[in-house]
Amino acid sequence: MVVDLRSDTVTRPSDAMREAAKNAEVGDDVYRDDPSVNELEARAAEILGKEAGLFVPSGTMGNQVAIRTHTDRGQELLADEHAHVLKWELGAVAQLSSLQTRLLDFGDDGVPTPEQVENGLVEESLHEAGTGLFCLENTHNYRGGVAVSKDEIDAAAEVAHDHGVPVHLDGARLFNAAEAFDADPAALAENADSVMFCLSKGLGAPVGSVLVGDEAFVERARRTRKLFGGGMRQAGIIAAPGLLALENRDHLADDHRRAERIAEGLGGIDGIETTAPDTNIVVADVAGTGRTAEQFVDEIEDHGVLAVAFSETTVRFTTNWDVSDEEIEQAIDAVRTAMQD
Repeated sequence: MVVDLRSDTVTRPSDAMREAAKNAEVGDDVYRDDPSVNELEARAAEILGKEAGLFVPSGTMGNQVAIRTHTDRGQELLADEHAHVLKWELGAVAQLSSLQTRLLDFGDDGVPTPEQVENGLVEESLHEAGTGLFCLENTHNYRGGVAVSKDEIDAAAEVAHDHGVPVHLDGARLFNAAEAFDADPAALAENADSVMFCLSKGLGAPVGSVLVGDEAFVERARRTRKLFGGGMRQAGIIAAPGLLALENRDHLADDHRRAERIAEGLGGIDGIETTAPDTNIVVADVAGTGRTAEQFVDEIEDHGVLAVAFSETTVRFTTNWDVSDEEIEQAIDAVRTAMQD
């Protein structure tokens, strides 16, 4: 039996989600006639305390629609040097929005200090296009699923707003952050002008993300979504499982608990170093095993465990609702065996 810890995107939809897809009320969403999509967008906006929502096929599209909608060509995007929108979205900020990037080191906390933001912002002038958007991420994927607190988000966002710069929050796993802090997700999103979150990460939907913001922003974003090829027709068949996913957040606590167990178990194996995770992502440094991350991943796959090489010497393990407590123990034992072979 294979234990798949590559990502929380690998989960299979529940029977209830499959039934919801089968029986979904549908219409043409480009004409805004799909009742299931309309309900999903309204519910997502309500949960995050925003005026409106926009259903998109993927988190990458949601982020890039937001970036294009907020900015003018040639402006600067201020973001972490390891931001998902820059690191794993195929250079889309350049290809789709023609933006320059100014990078900060958010550090292990996954958020810049107000002073960093102040120093990174560029005022528009005769010679400089200026900063068009400031982007935050919560949880921060590359930083190991770090959950960023409301106070930290608000302090960074306040500086950008003082300079008239909008803030986009890549909240692909925002509900994991809310679980980590036992916080209202709307509170974490309060001072972001737009927020994208994934239904297919952690929450278990088969596909889809939602971009939320005020009504004027979402109206503009709808045109951008169409430009990027995201105008869908009878999308209710994928929106209906998304509605169930929004109410499917109780299991996130179990995902976090299982991630803690992975960190503890792997950290007890010679050559592997881990730190206690905030959420459902564990990043293990395997340099001490004498293997590269790619070699390590290949070896544990031979023993029935799937993970992702994250850098030259680090490997990411991500818990998800398809992996039980028993399978977590199986995975730890399999990695231990692989390292002894």
